[in-house]
Amino acid sequence: MPRADASLPRIGVDLGGSKIEIAALDPAGRELLRRRVPTPRDDYPATLAAVAALVRETEASLGVAWGAASVGVGTPGSLSRATGRLRNSNSTCLNGRPIVEDLEARLGRAVAVANDANCFALSEAVDGAGQGAGVVFGVILGTGVGGGWVVHGRVLEGPNGIAGEWGHNPLPSPRDDERPGPPCYCGRRGCIEAWLSGPAFAREHADGTDGPRDAGAVVAAAEAGDAHALAALARYEERLARALAHVINVVDPDVIVLGGGMSNVARLYREVPRLWGPHVFSDRVDTRLARNAHGDSSGVRGAAWLGGAGAARERA
Repeated sequence: MPRADASLPRIGVDLGGSKIEIAALDPAGRELLRRRVPTPRDDYPATLAAVAALVRETEASLGVAWGAASVGVGTPGSLSRATGRLRNSNSTCLNGRPIVEDLEARLGRAVAVANDANCFALSEAVDGAGQGAGVVFGVILGTGVGGGWVVHGRVLEGPNGIAGEWGHNPLPSPRDDERPGPPCYCGRRGCIEAWLSGPAFAREHADGTDGPRDAGAVVAAAEAGDAHALAALARYEERLARALAHVINVVDPDVIVLGGGMSNVARLYREVPRLWGPHVFSDRVDTRLARNAHGDSSGVRGAAWLGGAGAARERA
């Protein structure tokens, strides 16, 4: 496969369950183009065709020859080290598919594929809220909970390809009333995701009440002074502090960048660092908690950086 010229635009694709987004960045990271289309529902060949059409249209719009630009793709799930095929994707038609081989065949070039949380972390580490930091942990707090590591500019994947999957660890230091914890789609109970995803936050608030069942509505109610919503948000902050404290104890990142819908809750950045101290094995905590700089563009920007000739990935 030919390698892309580093002086040409970098193309990133964010392959989501409901939409496919494409962006092109110049070598300095300036956005040249961004488009999105609906993801074909439960149709793997149509999904590949949609990605190829977007790439072809993007290169044509930028006056770039077909096959010349680098391409990186962020996907839900991760690539199996054993088979090279995608696994653990909530877009189930992608699971078990040789997505790298199939995309390379369609696009006529090498294609870098990585978990979407890794792409988010890379975007924020390169030119976002974690720019200049040595170790960045990018956290997704959305319909699910995931994360990605970037260490000195390199995406850390690990020998099993699961680095950053903190959402499927148990909530640390559970109280008696938190055991065994809510069920998680992975088959376990009490996972961090089952406590800290947006739907989990809204569900816990709504249990036994007639209150809103949407995370954004619960946050709005808290901001309006609703006592029940404020209590739910305080519990969420304390649990997030415990969960992130264990990450700090294990890897000690310079900065933790939050993404996903819950990252828009402004008080998290004040309250969580105030609460995580007692759980961190240090006399003080210098890790910075930051809101993402690129919003919902971070994933597609990270995919573009991933595919660039200068982007690097680390297995261990």
